[in-house]
Amino acid sequence: MKVTFFGTTTLLFDDGKDQIFFDAHMTRPSLFKYICGSAPTDTAVVDEKLKTHKVDRLRAIFVSHSHHDHVMDAPYIAKKTGAVIYGSSSALNVARGGDVPEEKLVCFGDNETYRVGGYSVKVIPSIHSKPTILNNDLGQTIDEPLRQPAKLRSYKEGGSFDFYVEAEGKKVMIRPSFNYIKGQMDGYRADVLFLGVAGLQKADAETERIFFEETVGKLSPKLVIPVHWDNFFSPLTKPATGMPRLVEKTEVVFFKLAQYCEAHGIDCAVQIPGTSIEI
Repeated sequence: MKVTFFGTTTLLFDDGKDQIFFDAHMTRPSLFKYICGSAPTDTAVVDEKLKTHKVDRLRAIFVSHSHHDHVMDAPYIAKKTGAVIYGSSSALNVARGGDVPEEKLVCFGDNETYRVGGYSVKVIPSIHSKPTILNNDLGQTIDEPLRQPAKLRSYKEGGSFDFYVEAEGKKVMIRPSFNYIKGQMDGYRADVLFLGVAGLQKADAETERIFFEETVGKLSPKLVIPVHWDNFFSPLTKPATGMPRLVEKTEVVFFKLAQYCEAHGIDCAVQIPGTSIEI
């Protein structure tokens, strides 16, 4: 099974028959626009990426939460491909703002498992990373259709979710945010873990220890791939960089993750936006 990474937490799974997006964000407006302005989907960028990566069998888009860097491009992609959007009520209101038909919308049920082609996707209620001055809307919802161009801070979190994917004999956990719920991963095992790491560098030692225990430690994956490490205010047409240094030192994030994986005999790899791997 091929997995293509588009930055932040946007992942395309392709088993050769059917394709699924987990999150959908390629437009990546600037930090200035995030603070002061609004923006629509950059259809030229999205069209180019869909063409380059042969996204022509897309069945579904699963949205982890409804901040702009996870859901912004889902309505356009769904309408272009005919894919179904699975998400919270907030994510579906983003879709409605993009005129996605109701029959193409599925509201998550907690711990519900959805079957799409050869994929089994379990939706696990989760928790977002801790709020910051730029990201203090946790728990807020989007209660009516959100039409583009919208203020980027109008994309409220609306609840966060992890995805447990089983396909072709592989088990994959997608955990987009740097946080943990004690016991949440009990009973799960994964061959591959896509792990959100934004915030790890500034975490205290005890938070870091428990985070790793409750994610990598519980799941015992063979391979860990960090996500949500790149600067999503920089367009995909430019070289990928880590988060702005005032926010986080991404090299320290990678070092901490690599240290843990090395000590526990687990492979760890960084995937660059625009590249694909076989798992």
